[in-house]
Amino acid sequence: MKLSPIEGTSFGRFFLPGPTEIHPEVLSAQNKAVIGHRGPAIKELMGELQTGLRDLFRTERPVLISTSSATGLMEAAVRNGGRSRVLSLVNGAFSQRFGQIAEACGLEVERLEVEWGQIIAADQVRERLASGGFDAVTVVHSETSTGALNPVSEISEAVRELDDVVLLVDSVTGVGGAEVQTDEWGLDFVLTGSQKALALPPGLAFGVASERLMARSAAATRKGVYFDLVTFQKQLGNLQTPTTPAVSLMYALAKQLDRIRLEGLEARWARHQAMADRCGQWVDMMREQRGVTLSVLAPEGSRSPTVTCVALPEGTTGPSVVSAMKERGFTIGGGYGKLKEASFRVGHMGDHTVAELDAVLDALGEVLT
Repeated sequence: MKLSPIEGTSFGRFFLPGPTEIHPEVLSAQNKAVIGHRGPAIKELMGELQTGLRDLFRTERPVLISTSSATGLMEAAVRNGGRSRVLSLVNGAFSQRFGQIAEACGLEVERLEVEWGQIIAADQVRERLASGGFDAVTVVHSETSTGALNPVSEISEAVRELDDVVLLVDSVTGVGGAEVQTDEWGLDFVLTGSQKALALPPGLAFGVASERLMARSAAATRKGVYFDLVTFQKQLGNLQTPTTPAVSLMYALAKQLDRIRLEGLEARWARHQAMADRCGQWVDMMREQRGVTLSVLAPEGSRSPTVTCVALPEGTTGPSVVSAMKERGFTIGGGYGKLKEASFRVGHMGDHTVAELDAVLDALGEVLT
């Protein structure tokens, strides 16, 4: 039996929108001896990881490996890619945070905001950029707080109509669960973390920088030391990292990349989409057949394959639903930020299946009726 983070239960009962439940094979892969991070062994491991990571991001560019949370690479994105004035696309808590990070790094930030749960259209971005003066745009691909999936490929087209504006993409709950085509979509910087759709332990972040983003980094004067992308890429050319890497986590990454390769990336995307579709179907069933006025916060056609945010009827609170599910042995996410009381979230990502998700939804049905 596969073990779960919840003592005494089987795998498939932990459905937070991150950190994600980790397959036992991936956890046990960390039980290898530590190696030096400047010798031949690390070069062999780094070379192996690059092959899988480039396929994961669909890129021919180097994939940077950072021993940090994804927040570290969000800061790296704005420190290396922003010059003075950033347009921050905001449709939830984490896109709001991306703009706050840019401000904390000394950049001027203007926000293009829509209602939480909605998406930001490329034409909205095009219209705002036409006012001029921006040098970078921040966007969250899969907004974890709301379950909305922004049309990043279309937004990238709008941004690239201007020669001197770069697009910085947080795909923390995207990469590994939702389609990402780094090179084809022309993304200047795209990042993710280990503990979401990749279903790894927390502590690693991954990013891809375009050539024009690297040119920005080379000229940047306040990018600091730890997240200097020029140093990252230079060391990666030697199959090393700038600073001491989390080698044990990299062993887990190697195992998971191999498992993703065996499943097939398109099949993995399809499995995540099937789980998202199942959540939507369940919400419709609860409303139409059981009279519980639930709704998916994100509009149909713009929903993340990895997380679903469900709006609750008046009189039912997110914390009460989360607590009742915990009593039944399931862990789900509460609403985030200003949505805490009015919603709950199901993180259907990583190595979970529709069958495991059905068990969660059956229990939710009991709680809500």
